[in-house]
Amino acid sequence: MARPISNDLRERAVAAVESGASCRSVAARFEIAPSSVIKWMQRYRSTGSVAPGQMGGHRRSVLEPHRAAIHERLSQAPHTTLKELQAMLALRGVIVSHNAVWLFLRREGLSFKKSAVRD
Repeated sequence: MARPISNDLRERAVAAVESGASCRSVAARFEIAPSSVIKWMQRYRSTGSVAPGQMGGHRRSVLEPHRAAIHERLSQAPHTTLKELQAMLALRGVIVSHNAVWLFLRREGLSFKKSAVRD
């Protein structure tokens, strides 16, 4: 992911627009995308700052608070499918995608692969 543009350039662009120039003319003068100047102006008007927002970071899973219930369900019925887990969570008021359930189980180290019986 690219680094954010410097605050110095952001402040100069916002100052130019505040002094009466259009966002497109400021973008051409500083050789940046007009959409960047427009977004900086929106940020400046709403927050009073042109500093970039947080980039990256870790988001906790929506299913984290329901870890115990999922583990309990899987211990009671080990052959539960992802769709059945998704339906169980929906009954608890948690609407998640099939993929979200799969990713949660994978992070937990759980697998739905069946071991083949070999003779």
